[in-house]
Amino acid sequence: MKLQRETVIAAALKLLNEVGMDGLTTRRLADALGVQQPTLYWHFKSKRDLLDALAKAMRAEHAPVDPAHCADWRDWMARESREFRRTLLAYRDGARVHVGTRPEPGDYAESEAELDYLVAAGFEPPDAVRALISLSYYTVGWVLEEQAATEAGRGPGQALAAPDPQRYPLLTRAQSVLNQNDTDADYEFGLRALIAGFETLLTRVPG
Repeated sequence: MKLQRETVIAAALKLLNEVGMDGLTTRRLADALGVQQPTLYWHFKSKRDLLDALAKAMRAEHAPVDPAHCADWRDWMARESREFRRTLLAYRDGARVHVGTRPEPGDYAESEAELDYLVAAGFEPPDAVRALISLSYYTVGWVLEEQAATEAGRGPGQALAAPDPQRYPLLTRAQSVLNQNDTDADYEFGLRALIAGFETLLTRVPG
């Protein structure tokens, strides 16, 4: 039976969750599929090609947020970013797999609809694109840090050593944030700040 591309991708995603990106080799993937390693090259010329396919499969699980169900463009941006973060966190090293990928022609229709919505809200097209890129990079970078901390055993709930309040009074006052390690709340803080900043880009009142 001919090995299907979708079968390879599904097996690679499963293996990714088991061994992480560094352990995901074409040799190990071939063993998991019960085939010879060269067989995979019919579908993927390199590990980068495979990772791009995995990133695309992950993005396919990202449920686009309907602007009609949002209060305004700010709410839409926040919901889209949260959904993207959830998608990346759904897989071990999900952010590392996604890093370096770029939109493909098949993504253009969705991107055009997003820009149409933001332009109607008052953004110029170049500013709308930059805003979306900034949100994407922020989310990917955030999840990279989250997943790296988890891999290193420094996940939420691990308090840092308390600073000397005499030498570091300001850090002491902020210690509750560092000890809290609430990655959701911290992500929301940065997300709100970004979106608030984008409001300065509006060139006209929508209408």
